[in-house]
Amino acid sequence: MTAAQIRSATPADLPGMAVIYNDAVRHTVATFDLEPRPDDHYADRVASTRPGDHVLVAVAPGGDVLGYAFSGTYRPRAAYDGTREVSVYLAEDARGQGLGRRLYAELLRRVDADGVHTCVAVIAQPNPASEALHRAHGFEHVGTLREVGYKLGRRVDTAFWQRPHPDGR
Repeated sequence: MTAAQIRSATPADLPGMAVIYNDAVRHTVATFDLEPRPDDHYADRVASTRPGDHVLVAVAPGGDVLGYAFSGTYRPRAAYDGTREVSVYLAEDARGQGLGRRLYAELLRRVDADGVHTCVAVIAQPNPASEALHRAHGFEHVGTLREVGYKLGRRVDTAFWQRPHPDGR
């Protein structure tokens, strides 16, 4: 997996990102979407030039998208401009190899450089692998909303994790 290149996403990456996302839609609670999304689902995020907004991909030497991470608007109100919600998705065969950590490290480096004050992540429960990933990058569990989602035949809790800028900005 070390051969994977991490870089900013381009419109050409959107179909590969959609394959990964739609697999999560169909088989996991990593997203609460219930229906697959079109290839251009992340087009606005990829096109964003707003400081703090980033979409990164990890690509195999042949160009296949193995995973992606993004930061974007937490809530659409000006008082939240210093906060970004972050997330990472990996292809099933790319999990457990450190790629999520590499994607998050680069994503958070860029977000920090943009002066974003706080990053927030929402993790459907249970998900010890995602919790470990976030903990490794300085996130702390700050609360849980009980049974707020219903997917794959069960009620699902979501845990909120938060990471302040390392310099306290």
